[in-house]
Amino acid sequence: MENFQRMIYQEHASNPNTLGILVVEKTQFDRPITDEFDSILLIIVENQEVDWFVKHYEINGQTVAMHIVTKSILMDWIDTSGYRRAAEWVIYGRKAYDRNEFIKGLKDELQSFPEDKRTLRKIIDFGKLLKNFSEGKALYESREVMDSYSKILNALHYLARLSVVDQGYYPEVTVWNQVKNIDLEVYKLYEKLMDSTENLEKRIELMLIAMDFVMLNKAESASAHLLNLLSKEDGYWSYASIKALPEIEHYTLDLHAIVSYLEEKDIIDMKLLPTKNPDVFQRMYKVKELEEV
Repeated sequence: MENFQRMIYQEHASNPNTLGILVVEKTQFDRPITDEFDSILLIIVENQEVDWFVKHYEINGQTVAMHIVTKSILMDWIDTSGYRRAAEWVIYGRKAYDRNEFIKGLKDELQSFPEDKRTLRKIIDFGKLLKNFSEGKALYESREVMDSYSKILNALHYLARLSVVDQGYYPEVTVWNQVKNIDLEVYKLYEKLMDSTENLEKRIELMLIAMDFVMLNKAESASAHLLNLLSKEDGYWSYASIKALPEIEHYTLDLHAIVSYLEEKDIIDMKLLPTKNPDVFQRMYKVKELEEV
């Protein structure tokens, strides 16, 4: 198999556009890191016509998936969880080729998880957590119990990812294995939802109360990326001006959920600004107090 892999990636190793090549073997792990293939070849290039190109191979019953990705899209995946496998492939992959120690530097960065990237990842996961939680709560109140359960389970998943990032690790696909050793409080919530002897409706009711408490404790740290941006100006922000900030592009779709939650929990202040119509006011927002979040 190794000779076959080498045959596939050898031509790329001689290309000056190639920054590094990683090999990930299915046999290294007891979890589905290789998407059911026997091995993954991750070839990172400076640029190409398409950001992500994939080919599938098979030899003697062994399957290989070759992913050729640009450096820019790979970093975007890693920074924003756009494709969660990517971080695992870089962390656990074996170096087959490394131009000017690009792969070494990338692995070192993933191990250290810089604070600025961690802060961005936290608010991305926090936004998805809030959206799933609020939708789950609304569905529960409408007595749509099964749909509510699905949303609450999704919310728990993002809460788990948030806990992992908060401790300085990249969330893996098997995130609950990580959380069990990192944040027992969150892991216990998962156990209660999955294994409780209460009926499903009661489990959801108890979970909504417990999760609301845990989320509030994490709120300022989780939303630090946005709070730090808003605190750079003393005045109030319109929602449109917040949405227009280029720094928040990766969580724009969940921005409303984040702002609404921060206002509800008294972390940001809201005031009404008069418009030309005396009966219509524009809602404006400002960080109340920012204490080293």
